[in-house]
Amino acid sequence: MKVELKQLQTPVKNLWCPGCGDFGILTAIKRAVVELGIDIENVVFVMGIGCHGKMANYINANTFKVIHGRVLPVALGIKMANHKLTVIGHSGDGDAYGIGMGHFPHAIRRNLDMTLIVHDNMVYGLTTGQVAPTSQKGYVSKTTPYGNIENPINPIALAIASGATFVARVFPSHLAHTINVFKQAIQHRGFALVDVLQVCHTFNKVNDYNYYKKRTYILEETDYQPNDRVEAFRKALEWGDEGTPGNGIPVGIFYKEDQPTFEEQIPALRNGPLAQQPLENINIDMLAENFS
Repeated sequence: MKVELKQLQTPVKNLWCPGCGDFGILTAIKRAVVELGIDIENVVFVMGIGCHGKMANYINANTFKVIHGRVLPVALGIKMANHKLTVIGHSGDGDAYGIGMGHFPHAIRRNLDMTLIVHDNMVYGLTTGQVAPTSQKGYVSKTTPYGNIENPINPIALAIASGATFVARVFPSHLAHTINVFKQAIQHRGFALVDVLQVCHTFNKVNDYNYYKKRTYILEETDYQPNDRVEAFRKALEWGDEGTPGNGIPVGIFYKEDQPTFEEQIPALRNGPLAQQPLENINIDMLAENFS
C-alpha cells in the first residue's frame, strides 16, 4: 500500500532533544519513501541502539530494533529471507563504526540490495557525550577531558576502499538534497551507504549547524562525477574549513556503480523469496545421510 506522509506519523511523543539532527533525517526518509511510491508493507526499517533508535517509535512502518552494533547482520538476514523487501538500516556512528565495525566491510563486499543510513553526530549522544569513533582529533568529551588523541574513522573512505557500490554523505539542513540522495540510495541495486552529518546540540558543541553550513558544499553542484573509485577516494579525504570544492566538506554521492547483488547470485533464491517458497516437497534424506 502506497502511503501519504501523514500516514507515517505515530502518536508516540518525540523525546529527541530540541534541535537534534535526527528530526531532519526522519523527515527526509519519510518523504523519500512517499515520493518513491514504495509499498510501505514491503519496507522494513532496522534500528540499533542510540538516539537514532527511537525512530522505531516515530515511523508507522515495519521496524525491527536490535542490540548495539547488530543492525547489519539482522538487516542482511531479513533481506535473505525475503529479498523482495526494501530493507533500510539506521545506525549511529558508534553503532555502525564502533561495536558494529566488524560487520561493515563484509556487508559491503557482499553487496546485498539494502541501504544503511548512519546518523553520524561524532559523539555518543544517548549515553551523554563520550568520545565516538568519528570524533575529531582534539575533541574534548567526558572520556577525553584533555582532548581526543585518536584519529577518527573516515567512513566514506573506508566504504570506498571496501568496494561499496554506492557511497554518499548528506547534511540534513540541505533537506531537498538529502531527500534526493536517500531516494537514489534506496533505488540503487546493491549496498548503499549514506553517512549523515547529524548535529547533536546537547553534547557536541563543536560540530553544530553553523560548523557544517560554513564548510559543506554539494558535489552535484560541481563538475564532479561519481564513477571513478580512485577520484572518489581522494574526495573522501577532503575535510576543509572554507566550504568550496577542494577546501570544504563535500556532501552528495561520492561513488556509484552497477554490480551483481549477493541475492541475485544465490541459486536458491531464483524461485522467489525463501519466506514464500513451499516446504512440503523438500526432501532432506540425502543431506541427512551425508552427515549421519
